[in-house]
Amino acid sequence: MKNITKSIIALFAVVAFSCTVQDVQDRPVIEGVDSPVLTAPTSGAAYVLSPVNATAQAERFTWKSANFGGSVEVVYSVEIDKKGNAFKTPKELASRKSENQASVSVEIMNGAALALKSTPFTQAEFEVRVKATVGTVVMISNVVGIVITPYTTENPKLWVPGGYAKASGYPNNWDPATSPQLSASAYGKVDFEGYIYFAPFKGVKEEDEYKFTSFPEWKGEYAAGTAPGTIALSGPNFKIPASGYYKIEVDTEKLTYKATATSWAVTGSSTPNGWPDNGVQDHNMTYNPTTKVWTVTLNLSAAEIKFRANDGWDLAYGDDGANGSLEPGNAANIKVPSAGNYTITLDLSSPRNYKYTLTKN
Repeated sequence: MKNITKSIIALFAVVAFSCTVQDVQDRPVIEGVDSPVLTAPTSGAAYVLSPVNATAQAERFTWKSANFGGSVEVVYSVEIDKKGNAFKTPKELASRKSENQASVSVEIMNGAALALKSTPFTQAEFEVRVKATVGTVVMISNVVGIVITPYTTENPKLWVPGGYAKASGYPNNWDPATSPQLSASAYGKVDFEGYIYFAPFKGVKEEDEYKFTSFPEWKGEYAAGTAPGTIALSGPNFKIPASGYYKIEVDTEKLTYKATATSWAVTGSSTPNGWPDNGVQDHNMTYNPTTKVWTVTLNLSAAEIKFRANDGWDLAYGDDGANGSLEPGNAANIKVPSAGNYTITLDLSSPRNYKYTLTKN
């Protein structure tokens, strides 16, 4: 035990000797001397990004090294932010250790632009810089302005602003950003659809009118065409002839549209009335403008149901995946797992992302 104690004392003595005041004073001091200089891209560089070239290089950022007063490992970060935001919410495009360049792909640049709330397919101004870091010491390069046109591979949308909005349960009248939307069937498609509720008219000016926009702002507008069922790039507002819950379909290539009033119901072998083959009535649902869903409460047996509009099969939904997501047409019937009293909801508020629930009471 005595020998172990002597060894520990000796070890502390060695440590104390090796960490003298003189040794600490002789260590190099890290300080910023010269900031890095961003040399590429140059001011005004413009990038029109496309998903076809997602993995290709959008830009090779280059810079002159920072000087921290000695030979140290420097971490360089290429940052981007919206023009005029003073890099309050920057996104990192690349990070390198003691290097003077970084290749940034189309996909990475596009992701950063979208994260900074830019509008797809619309030019937006950004600023880029290089940040050099050693420990807690940071130096910033010059700032360079660039222009990016980002893309999205999400389904294209149409927004439907109008004077009907507030009375119908939507946030604001004539405000594209908060208006309900229509969705195309896939990226690059032009066949839009969605469901919109129009409350009973009260005689207020333009409350039964609306337009389509290609962006959540007043850009890419579509107005009513001169012939019924057509759209145009300019003209009067569309008018809904009567209040109700409408399926709206638009083709921006053929310049056509269709508005179909719908009233939704549940039918099937699980319901008290069974399938409507023998002329029995469907079980009508009620629409709630606040929750944006249709509901009905029914006693169901352990069998099957479907949703359909207007007491017909022209517009009906089932569930092919048994996952709560609805598919149109000849989709599979919805299985009711066991008999009981159910509250059934139908949610058509998110275009082409239609859902339902069966909740046993």
